[in-house]
Amino acid sequence: MNPSAPRIGFDRFISLEWATCALKIRAGVARLDDLDALLDSAGLGMAARTKTRTVLNRLWLEPRAELADYADRGAAILMAQPDVPVEALHWGMAVATYPFFGKVAELIGRLSALQGDCASAEIHRRMSETYGEREGTYRMTNMVIQSQASWGAVERAEKGVRVIRLVPTAVISDQLTTWLIDAALRYAAKPLAISSLESLPVMFPFRLTRPLAYLVSNCEHFVVRTEGPGNRVVALRVAI
Repeated sequence: MNPSAPRIGFDRFISLEWATCALKIRAGVARLDDLDALLDSAGLGMAARTKTRTVLNRLWLEPRAELADYADRGAAILMAQPDVPVEALHWGMAVATYPFFGKVAELIGRLSALQGDCASAEIHRRMSETYGEREGTYRMTNMVIQSQASWGAVERAEKGVRVIRLVPTAVISDQLTTWLIDAALRYAAKPLAISSLESLPVMFPFRLTRPLAYLVSNCEHFVVRTEGPGNRVVALRVAI
């Protein structure tokens, strides 16, 4: 085991229904009792239930302090736009919160870019290169892929041997677009070229249809600057 390997964090299967209930709780339109009922109906054991709630807490219910405002903005998008693709909100929050989730997403996005699918063995191999050949890496990578399948991003074929990316969801909301770009910047932990935003591997399940250069230039959460001829980048604005 590599002692310096990053923590996994996202270590449970999270269904779309559970994540959506947690989001609605944050938005104030559902109760913890509703989530408890869903987890009860899933028949989870005590340990599994506790670990599942831990992931849901980090996603929506009790995010880290630096992500609390980001989570609130996601909940506000849901309330203002009830027809927003809710899976995009979960994806953005997961990418911003869990580098492990983001890394799996990025790998699938890259490996499936040409043919629309990839071998799960290749995903596992590359995850092990980053997170080490330690107990749990393989299983938790499967948990993330299974969750992404529940959220409508991928399909597991040939008994899980291959991962197929599904048709991307068009994002037509300006607010959701900038919110997803925010997540990508948090995951990357560095400025990103504006020209790359439309095809970020980590955001492969979504097609950003809005004028991205205009949106990021006019979003209060971002700073746009020029780095070299014809290369404009966007970064998160640091709070003072």
